[in-house]
Amino acid sequence: MSRLITDLFVAELAEEAATTRRVLERVPEGRNDWRPHPRSMQLGYLAWLVATMPNWVRMTLAQDSLDLAPVGGKGSQASAAGSTAELLAKFDESLAHATSSLGSCDDAHLQTTWKLLVAGRVVQESTRLYVLRHSTFNHWVHHRGQLTVYLRLNDAPVPSIYGPTADEPQFK
Repeated sequence: MSRLITDLFVAELAEEAATTRRVLERVPEGRNDWRPHPRSMQLGYLAWLVATMPNWVRMTLAQDSLDLAPVGGKGSQASAAGSTAELLAKFDESLAHATSSLGSCDDAHLQTTWKLLVAGRVVQESTRLYVLRHSTFNHWVHHRGQLTVYLRLNDAPVPSIYGPTADEPQFK
């Protein structure tokens, strides 16, 4: 059972999780409805999305597909944490599920097919490896970066991520 690629994902998850935690710790409370533009996500929803995206690892490994808008079903609904403590607890839960799922996976499973559907129609079909890299990890980092802009616009300190920031001029 080969786990070279899987173990790379485990290491990356741990590294990105530490950074994500530092960002989530700085989300200002009482600003869930704030958004920089009417067409932008609300701060509370974006923070919740970033906190729960590690669950996508479990879903990608455990399910063969996901229908974003099942016919006659209920689509996803926006959520937000009531407090920083709640946000971090949800993040910890999500991270634990992702870590456990990767721990029981091997590289052969990453090569199997996964499908994204909308109203029963396949809109993406690719390997789980591609889904984890592109639609999960890259997407997670993208939204975390978006969240750092929201932090800056709310005068919350932006932590060091891949390098120093104006608020943390030293590497962490």
